[in-house]
Amino acid sequence: MSERLEELASIVIDVAMGVHVDLGPGLLESVYEGVLANRLEKRGLKIDRQKPVRITVDGLDYADAFRFDLLVENQLLLEIKSVPKLAPIHTKQTLTYLRLMKLPLGLLINFGGITLKEGLKRVANNYRDAKL
Repeated sequence: MSERLEELASIVIDVAMGVHVDLGPGLLESVYEGVLANRLEKRGLKIDRQKPVRITVDGLDYADAFRFDLLVENQLLLEIKSVPKLAPIHTKQTLTYLRLMKLPLGLLINFGGITLKEGLKRVANNYRDAKL
């Protein structure tokens, strides 16, 4: 991982902790996503939100295969949840997005738990060159 990517991850975690402290659990995902995006932009970071991702599988093109929650500086994927507890499928989903976007690192952030620490997961993509 690049030094810049690690720096971005650290900034996001710090800001996400503040969001969780300020808002607490129990709100809709979209609220946490919006507040987090706004606070990261205030830190001078470029944030893309809810953009469709195009993929091609077996020669078939899917223009809107999925939409990521947040992308920081075109490098760090953020998948936002607001559930009582993360499930293995959430990690798998994040890894799928990373692989299809050819990104090395994502943060799975669950604002639905009592503490953010229990709902924060780094997801590394070691298969960026995987073929469809």
